[in-house]
Amino acid sequence: MKTNTAGSKGLSVILMAAGAIMTIAALALDFMGNKASFRGPLLVIGVLAFVLGVYLFPTLKHHRKIVYVIFLFPLLFAFVVTVIIPLVLGIFYSMTDWTGIQFTKFVGLANYAAMFKDPAFIWSVLMTFVFVVINMVLVNLVAFLLALLCTSGLKGDGFFRAAYFLPNLIGGIVLGYIWQFVFNNVLINITKISWLVQTKTAMLAIVIVYVWQYAGYIMLIYITGLTQVPKDVLEAASIDGADAKQTLFQIKIPMIASTITICTFLTLTSAFKQFDVNLALTGGTGSVPNFMGAYLTNGTQMLALNIYNTAVSKNNYSLGQAKAVLFFIILACVSLVQVRISNSKEVEL
Repeated sequence: MKTNTAGSKGLSVILMAAGAIMTIAALALDFMGNKASFRGPLLVIGVLAFVLGVYLFPTLKHHRKIVYVIFLFPLLFAFVVTVIIPLVLGIFYSMTDWTGIQFTKFVGLANYAAMFKDPAFIWSVLMTFVFVVINMVLVNLVAFLLALLCTSGLKGDGFFRAAYFLPNLIGGIVLGYIWQFVFNNVLINITKISWLVQTKTAMLAIVIVYVWQYAGYIMLIYITGLTQVPKDVLEAASIDGADAKQTLFQIKIPMIASTITICTFLTLTSAFKQFDVNLALTGGTGSVPNFMGAYLTNGTQMLALNIYNTAVSKNNYSLGQAKAVLFFIILACVSLVQVRISNSKEVEL
């Protein structure tokens, strides 16, 4: 037994030493500008040899946990680089006069104070909340009804599922321009005025396009939940004399409460981040008379588009970053509250 342990220990030490040497050699070649083609394979083999040596080491305490951490490192590193570091830098840049390339001074909360004095920003926040509430209700309602239709045993339900899901495959920019043509060239013959001119009708147009695009995706999630309701429970309800309405509201809906939570969360976050359809369909235009003492011509501009216009169109990256930080805080808080409320409803059901 001791011989096997000594042999495993010796092999692991050799692998770790060889792996370390190959890794250092590959990095040194790269640092010196050597363009040898074997640098990449040498680095990969070195890292794998070192990890295998650590894994095989018989007396190292918690060595398997170390290996697991090493294998998780690429994912954790990518998450830190793409999420955590940009978030921290974004908060920092929002307190400077950042131009997108550099900053010269620290301005504290001046950008946050400035954005609350901007009527267009306040209006975009209000319109975003209105849009989110309306779409959370409409998307989930339409999607649930479509899911009921597609799980009712109707002939050709596979075709209907594909047809309802198809709009979700069309990009938001393309979808916006398609519906812009519909509103400006087709429906104008009926209404005698373009829906995209006035804020009220333009927001209604955005809601229609968003529901048409997103309901099919949410429908598939509801279909998954409905098909997982046990058939023996439905049969027992039928034997007990429950009609379709009672089966729906007293059995199916309570048993897919977790599915409803997921769909509500997805529609909430997606509606808050609405950008592409808003940009392509209206570009944020639409008149708003005398709001906070200002006449706005961007009545359909929602929060994500307002942030984009501030940073890119107006070249004010620090103010745009401050708005983005506030957007993140609002979205995080609303999402947490929604999930908490939905989970409490699941317990009640």
